[in-house]
Amino acid sequence: MKLYDYVLSGNCYKIRLLVRFLEIECEIVAVDFYPGREHKSAAFLGINPLGQIPVLEDDGLVIRDAQAILLYLANKYDGHGRWWPSGDPRLVGEVTMWLVFADRITATSSAARMHDVLGYDLDVGAARAGARSVFRVLEDHLTDREFGGHEWIAGPAPTIADIACFPYTALAHDGGIDLSPWPAIRRWLRRFTNLPGFFTMPGIDHIRR
Repeated sequence: MKLYDYVLSGNCYKIRLLVRFLEIECEIVAVDFYPGREHKSAAFLGINPLGQIPVLEDDGLVIRDAQAILLYLANKYDGHGRWWPSGDPRLVGEVTMWLVFADRITATSSAARMHDVLGYDLDVGAARAGARSVFRVLEDHLTDREFGGHEWIAGPAPTIADIACFPYTALAHDGGIDLSPWPAIRRWLRRFTNLPGFFTMPGIDHIRR
């Protein structure tokens, strides 16, 4: 198995997290996303014509998109169904819904971070406003879950929905987004960092303080 990876990418970090949680071997291939823009090179476009990371190669399969890779790995390597509860149609629907929601976090919070950290030219005000709207939805959901005695986004235990939503929520401050108005989100982030096998990436250490 081979993961094309950039250490500062939250989407790549999602995959590294699940690989660690599942205790599977994976070769990490560093891609010079910034400033080298290696993901737009002819060689990389031959791997992923969309010019995006992460990309996973496994057993002859080349798969792109972070959420798709999470689904693939959990289906193939999670023999206990911990991270992807495939035997429960209702829970599958809920987890899938929050995997799609994670793309909204990427489109807003990650965009603001790319503006502030990497200097991307975009409407950062719109990105931050969008992120706040998205986090309001997540905050309300997690609050309701806590009132019902649940600690995770879907189901009684963490799933790939939590992995998908975690990185760009935890990195929101890099895009100038303050998480202090959302206490349920901050409690959920701390719970996630206490999972066995958790490891951090640059920009996330502050959560444990």
